[in-house]
Amino acid sequence: MKNYLNFETDIKNLENELEKLKDPFNQEGLTEVDTKKISKTQEEIDEKLRNIYENLDPWQITLVARHEDRPKSKFFIDNLFEDFIPLEGDRYYGEDKSVISGFAKFKGQSVLVIGQEKGENLEARIERNFGMMRPEGYRKTIRLMELADRFNIPIISFIDTPGAYPGVGAEERGQAEAIAKSIECCMKLKVPTLAIVIGEGGSGGAIALASSNKVLMLENAIYSVISPEGCATILWRDPKKMLDAAKAMKLSAKDLLELNIIDEIIPEPLGGAHRDRDIILENIRNSISQNLDFFKTLTSEEILNHRKDKFLKIGRSKGFVSSPESLSAIQTSGLDFKEIIKSKKNIAIAVATIVIIAALTLFIL
Repeated sequence: MKNYLNFETDIKNLENELEKLKDPFNQEGLTEVDTKKISKTQEEIDEKLRNIYENLDPWQITLVARHEDRPKSKFFIDNLFEDFIPLEGDRYYGEDKSVISGFAKFKGQSVLVIGQEKGENLEARIERNFGMMRPEGYRKTIRLMELADRFNIPIISFIDTPGAYPGVGAEERGQAEAIAKSIECCMKLKVPTLAIVIGEGGSGGAIALASSNKVLMLENAIYSVISPEGCATILWRDPKKMLDAAKAMKLSAKDLLELNIIDEIIPEPLGGAHRDRDIILENIRNSISQNLDFFKTLTSEEILNHRKDKFLKIGRSKGFVSSPESLSAIQTSGLDFKEIIKSKKNIAIAVATIVIIAALTLFIL
């Protein structure tokens, strides 16, 4: 049974009609297939899909990214790679089922594959914690990324999470520290790293694995610092303002490419990735192949610098700040950062001294 979004009612009606036309023996009085009517109905469906999906607003894109039938990381891992060997555990606490990771072959080349997995059905979603990683998940991926780096093996990550798990246990085990360490690990790697946002790319839970040389996004995926509902609740105290929030957040692949947050948009079949899994598989396969080939000519240091420069340049192309070629170029701006830091340090000491004196005065009184 197909699942339809709230703006796909016309498509649902047409596809139900098409199913009846293809199976006339279930209809009283019909004994043969009307091929002309079938062809016409299919054309109407394609036209409706084209009109809808070429004009999706940011909130509708969010709904497509969360679609129940959208292909998940496990599907891509099973169908894009050969000889996948899953590896589990962080060697500190335990295993996190919300992330699948292990070594595999891609067109004969060894790769480390990491995939945030939401699950295909209710039972799997509960087991996978709806794709929300815990600290042990991030520490597991850190362990494997460091291993891949040691053996010069490229890393491919599939991003699909509403965010890191915010539970009490996760916080007690150091969720924020685990995310920070994962970002630090990603930035230090000397092997090519690719991150592909296939559904939701939610906040620190996503960036912890997406600090890569190349960040790719499926056409109808989203990537943001918070969910539209969360943003609306914080800014307007009204989660129903999620349409306005989604528009303001610039979370679509098209917007993020214009802002140089991502590097490439991978096209989806008409109507979304869930409508033709063979096409989306082929598109992702071609993109991975092209990007891995690009890094084959670069040295380890060049790969490392490529990643650092990529993140240092984010936001600069739109004139928000100057655009130095690398971190060292900041020194040419004419500012003495050592003096600024020294000055700020003195101010901080003075403020701290005033606070301490005030506290002592109150205590004495």
